[in-house]
Amino acid sequence: MLEKFLLDSLKDIYWAEKHLLKALPKLTKAATSPELKQAFTNHVEVTQEQIARLDQAFELLGKKAQAKKCDAMEGITKEAEGIIEETEKGTKTRDVALIMACQKVEHYEIATYGGLVQLTKTMGKNELSELFAQTLAEEKEADQILTDVAENNINIQAQAE
Repeated sequence: MLEKFLLDSLKDIYWAEKHLLKALPKLTKAATSPELKQAFTNHVEVTQEQIARLDQAFELLGKKAQAKKCDAMEGITKEAEGIIEETEKGTKTRDVALIMACQKVEHYEIATYGGLVQLTKTMGKNELSELFAQTLAEEKEADQILTDVAENNINIQAQAE
């Protein structure tokens, strides 16, 4: 049963990462500040590497890489799209809202990869655990980058609007 759960979780995060890859260009276009645009642009490359790592994880399990719709990621990205519609173009307030939406994405991914690291350690699948730990570290770093972008004037500039 645990093997099946692991595979289902892998399919779920695979879909989530691919969905995020499609959403990031929209978020980049909607962002105002150059720092935030750059953070989103950089995360596209990181997400592509993470998807490649997930392909590798499927291979290590002897399974075909397959996605299963992730309702959580779909909901979080829909929320981000709503933020774009509800906030004024070119404002720092929109940037603040986009940062918060993206941090929700990162926190979901941190929770997922953190769980996968522990699960695969428990199952003795150390090679998988190492793959997931690498991605977990990247997701934590992405979250910190978003915090830094917010704290380095965007929040203050939004308050002044």
